[in-house]
This record gives sequence, C-alpha cells and structure tokens, in this order.
Amino acid sequence: MRRRALDNPIVLPVLGLLLEQPTHPHQMLAELRRRSDAHAAAITRGTLCNTVAALTEADWLAPLERQRSGNRPERTVYALTDAGREGLVRRLDSRIRTPKRGFSRFLGAVARLGALGRDGSVEALTERGPRLRERTAEDERQLGNALAAGVPRMHVIEAEYAPSLERAETAWVDSVIEELRSGALASPTGAARAREEDA
Repeated sequence: MRRRALDNPIVLPVLGLLLEQPTHPHQMLAELRRRSDAHAAAITRGTLCNTVAALTEADWLAPLERQRSGNRPERTVYALTDAGREGLVRRLDSRIRTPKRGFSRFLGAVARLGALGRDGSVEALTERGPRLRERTAEDERQLGNALAAGVPRMHVIEAEYAPSLERAETAWVDSVIEELRSGALASPTGAARAREEDA
C-alpha cells in the first residue's frame, strides 16, 4: 500500500468498522458520520472510496459480495482480511502505547497568545470557553443517544474521550483567563521579549 494511503487518518476507523462486520462504502460513510462529528467533517465519499481501493489493493480488504437494493446501483460489500486485521491490531497497539503530539490549530494559535495583548487574550479566551462547553454538551448528548440506541460503549469510546479532553481544555482556558486578569500571567515586553526571542 502506498505510504500516503497508510497515513490517511480514516484508515483505522474504516478497518475498525469492518472488524465489526462486512459492509459497503456507502454504509461505512453513514456509520462513520453517525458516530463522530470529526468524521462527519473530514470524510468525503471520494476520500473513503480511495481509501477502500488502496486497502483492497494492499490485501487488507477483500470484496465479499455485491448487493442491490431496489433501483439503487450495485454496492460492493467489503470484509477485513487476515492481513487487514493484523495491520489494524499492530497500528492500534502502537498508537495506544506511544503518546505522540499531534498538530492542533489551537496549540499553534495559543503559542502566540501574547500577540493579542492582555485584553485581547482575555476576550478571545472568554469567548472560547462557552463554545467549548456547548460542544462538550453536544458531544455528550450524541454519545448518550448512541448508547441509548444500543451501540456498544466500546464502539464509541472515542466519543467518550473527546469530551474529557474538552473539559480539560475548558478548565485550562478558565485558569489562563484568571491569571491574565489578575496579572499573574503577563505578556513579556521590551528587553524581556528580546531575551526570550534570542533564547
């Protein structure tokens, strides 16, 4: 399999779905979107079809059968192969054992928070806090709906993890706002900023 296909972030979710049961790409797309807002925003039909094709070419997936429903076009149902199962387990094991920093737009922005000045920083972070709380509440609502619909908790464990990260981020944002307001956290100025830039 081409390296780019292996690095596609939807490879693991696709393999994970097929670990549960064989299915066709249309159903994969619907299920991934149902389970995660992140997947809903990131996955297109074209990206999914390209990923399935690459995984099939690498013998991680195999076509199982073709299905037709009413006047709809035939759809190919794919199943996970032994090589695909081994690849999934190997990747999951490595990613769970080894923490790695991923790029975050927020982390990239907060690294330059001082450019907003104290008031601008407080204003921006104060606006972020309620938005995080709203997103956390919505994520928890969707998780509750999935569990109430009978989706096993292990199949949506990432939807449980996401709000815990959001709550930690909200607490951090609140603490930085308080430090900025109290003066405990001040933007470096003049010579202090120059020394930091030279370090």
